[in-house]
Amino acid sequence: MTNTWLKSAVFYEIYPNSFMDSNGDGYGDFKGMTSKLDYIKSLGCNAIWLNPHYDSPFKDGGYDVRDYFKVSSRFGTEADFDEFLATAHAKGIKVILDLVPGHTSEENADFLRSAESTPNEMYDRFIWTDDPWSCPQGFKNNSGRFDRHGSSIVNFFCTQPALNYGFNRVDEPSWQHSYKSEAALKTREWLKSVMRFWLDRGADGFRVDMADSLVKNDGEQSEKPATSEIWRDIRAMLDSEYPDAVLVSEWANPQAIRAGFHADFMLNHHANPYSKLARMQDEKGEGISYFDANGKGDAQAFVKSFTDWFEQTKNDGYIAHITCNHDTPRLAPRYSQEQLRLIYATLFTLPCVPFIYYGDEIGMKYVKDMPSVECGFNRTGSRTPMQWSMEKNAGFSTSDKPFLPVVNDKQINVQAQEKDKKSLLNFMRALLAFRKTRKEFISTDLEFVHAKGEEPLVYKRGGLTVVVNPLNVKQVAPVKVAPKAKAIFAVGKEAKPSKAGIAAPPLSFTVFE
Repeated sequence: MTNTWLKSAVFYEIYPNSFMDSNGDGYGDFKGMTSKLDYIKSLGCNAIWLNPHYDSPFKDGGYDVRDYFKVSSRFGTEADFDEFLATAHAKGIKVILDLVPGHTSEENADFLRSAESTPNEMYDRFIWTDDPWSCPQGFKNNSGRFDRHGSSIVNFFCTQPALNYGFNRVDEPSWQHSYKSEAALKTREWLKSVMRFWLDRGADGFRVDMADSLVKNDGEQSEKPATSEIWRDIRAMLDSEYPDAVLVSEWANPQAIRAGFHADFMLNHHANPYSKLARMQDEKGEGISYFDANGKGDAQAFVKSFTDWFEQTKNDGYIAHITCNHDTPRLAPRYSQEQLRLIYATLFTLPCVPFIYYGDEIGMKYVKDMPSVECGFNRTGSRTPMQWSMEKNAGFSTSDKPFLPVVNDKQINVQAQEKDKKSLLNFMRALLAFRKTRKEFISTDLEFVHAKGEEPLVYKRGGLTVVVNPLNVKQVAPVKVAPKAKAIFAVGKEAKPSKAGIAAPPLSFTVFE
């Protein structure tokens, strides 16, 4: 099936700029991360997903890589990175790196060579049209920026030229070439060299950015046959050379598992299971997901879509559940800390590999209307510095001007919540500790017993029965459990067996054995 350590992994996502600044320059760094490894371990996390750490001009928060074989000096030295990795491993913490395979920075040396007017060894490493005046339909492109006679195809922003993995359907033979062409195969081998470099250095795998974006004209997201062929080839390389390494995809579709990934993120895409559970909104911006307390969500809609995804992947890989990530608005303040407990408990007791975004364990809030920094745009409000204490800059940095404004909050910081036994932080620790004690939660056993509108959601994990009530009123789930069934974990007041079924108190989550 899949890599053994991933089965029981709990990840903590670190956005390096924002986590901990050790030298007072206003940016987080490797030494700062290293100093907080014991904290991460204390949560119950045994793995880290590190957002891009590479040399970059940061015109997209680091997802514009200038040099794939070098760390960013913003975060420290090569030795600082190696120390971070070694210290994490010594504490039993795996580290996966962000892999950006589809595009580079426009400052990347290979791209600048490809942009020259005279053909050279990098001429076909990126995708160029054969006419500087052309604007091919269906593609983003830059023209008139370089001397090469053509336009550069870009993947996302104008600063991110697309690497050439070829085309599945070739519409313009003068500049589009097959994904099996010599140039496309060379790009694939280059990507393997990047992966080998960091795996040899000690990385435990990769989260793959925009994993479905490699081959152009490659069909729908749910298929991508040529892109999938590339990833299966890469997975074969890993299985042969680095059998303990993992690949986690930003694809958000079961096809990712069929393409060879060990796990795939269930992201906040419109109408997918995660959206239906906690993030869906109507055209007026009103919450209509299951955990919105207005009663407009639908448990059955979530169950139907989740079951479809789970059944397609359970024998070959894992669904990665996120509390949030660097591209997504945080769940707070949309949800109260009481509601966050229910959401986290539900997410992490369904079959999944948990991913906790830094600060979500203390309920850090999405900051609206924050000026964009490094092309974060609306994502900037989820990237504010970690709130460690009530000291200067919430304990993140001694700088007089950190790279983003810091939120100082008397309750939403690690120091305050460490002291409060009833805090969200200590709840998260208790939840992950409980999850670790029950093998049912890392099994593929799952049965949804009751799912109807905003009524309590009831599901079984092996011999355990889970009951969730998202509303601020008492509800009864028409499900029978043994009269002597024991509640072994609860959020809020415990649910109780009754003649009519299971009586679930307001805003409650209960696990029965």
